[in-house]
Amino acid sequence: MTTASSRSLDVFRSTIEVMLADGVLTREEKRLIIKLASALNLSAEEPAVIYEAIQSKVETEPGNTISPEQARGIYTKVFEVAIVNASLSRDEFRVLAHLRAVFDIDEAEHLSIETELREIVKERFEDPNVINKMLLTLRDSVGLVGDIFETVRKKASDGGSE
Repeated sequence: MTTASSRSLDVFRSTIEVMLADGVLTREEKRLIIKLASALNLSAEEPAVIYEAIQSKVETEPGNTISPEQARGIYTKVFEVAIVNASLSRDEFRVLAHLRAVFDIDEAEHLSIETELREIVKERFEDPNVINKMLLTLRDSVGLVGDIFETVRKKASDGGSE
């Protein structure tokens, strides 16, 4: 069950920080961040302002409150963009795990979202080979995102950060 009350610009900023942890912003991560900015309803300027603030190490406004329903929708949209790629990188899994932690999406909720995405994939793509490849990617993602999520959650509860 999604219960956390997050703020839009805080979520965007912390996600960018997760992406930049390895010093590289990949093409796949850029696709995810574009979708995240859109799903968060950020203005055209806000992503650049946040990125610049990260580089300058200055604080930013927290943004609008995100309801549990909105959080679930945002996570679903970003997850969908990630699986359409059909070969998720560890970086993308880290981003998904981060969003899952920020939005307090538990295993049951994650599995529910996965089921929804399976149906979306089946409806959108008629080629059985494409469907099978994407569903295998999605199936693999459940375990890996879950493992990374547990690591992130454990670090957070121990006082560390991802």
